[in-house]
Amino acid sequence: MKFDVIGFGALNVDKIYRVPRIAREEEETFVLDVEEAPGGSAANTIVGLARLGLTTGFIGKVAKDHEGQLLLDDFRREGVNTDGIVIAEKGGSGVVAAYVDKKGERALYVHPSVNDLLTYEEINIEYAKQTRFLHLTSVDEKPFQAQKKLVAELNDVKVSFDPGEIYARKGLAALRPIIKKSFVMLPSAGELKMLTGKRWREGAKTLLAEGADVVAVKLGEKGCYVTDGKESHLIEPYKVKVVDTTGAGDAFCAGFLYGLVKGKDLYQCN
Repeated sequence: MKFDVIGFGALNVDKIYRVPRIAREEEETFVLDVEEAPGGSAANTIVGLARLGLTTGFIGKVAKDHEGQLLLDDFRREGVNTDGIVIAEKGGSGVVAAYVDKKGERALYVHPSVNDLLTYEEINIEYAKQTRFLHLTSVDEKPFQAQKKLVAELNDVKVSFDPGEIYARKGLAALRPIIKKSFVMLPSAGELKMLTGKRWREGAKTLLAEGADVVAVKLGEKGCYVTDGKESHLIEPYKVKVVDTTGAGDAFCAGFLYGLVKGKDLYQCN
């Protein structure tokens, strides 16, 4: 295999505006500072894996604009292969406007743009077949349909699936084609409850019954719960001072996938 892990999800530039407070309707406030950074759940995980030394690639869509170039340049700087990324002739790349106050409270406005326009026909299937793991995260309806068609084609590729709230709201029936092909699912406890209507232990059993081989549930400050139906582990988190939880779930996915690629057991993957 050419790649250890290829990601497939939204590509966004996060434009972070630091403000004294989040303005309400008809209110006005000032911007203290502006920061621009590449983002997107699958992209964050893939960059994490690249930094851990794995061979990585990505499937997604950007436009010929400043944001698209920033996303491509950042991937290349991190050592992520960009041959699977489609560059649209028209439109804009995905942008997330984030307003963050002094307490860390946030208001997010997402403009997916060409992220939502990626079709199955635009994906290089041979590129996708050259990986050990394909890591999927949420996208809009058109690329979601492309994800379902793609996993049906990949018999020799293990699927890693982090649904996020957007996909969890779709329900089990909508996600079943991906779940049944998933080697590992990586939901949060809240997403699992939304998806199955059950708490994390019973919800994990439901996903195993639907076809997933391994379920690793992110429990936030309680750590994580991982099971394959034969063995189960509730693993406490490291005690650290929490500064910012943004991207913590994506980082967890990177660590867990790294363990799987390196042949670690379920307990060691956490």
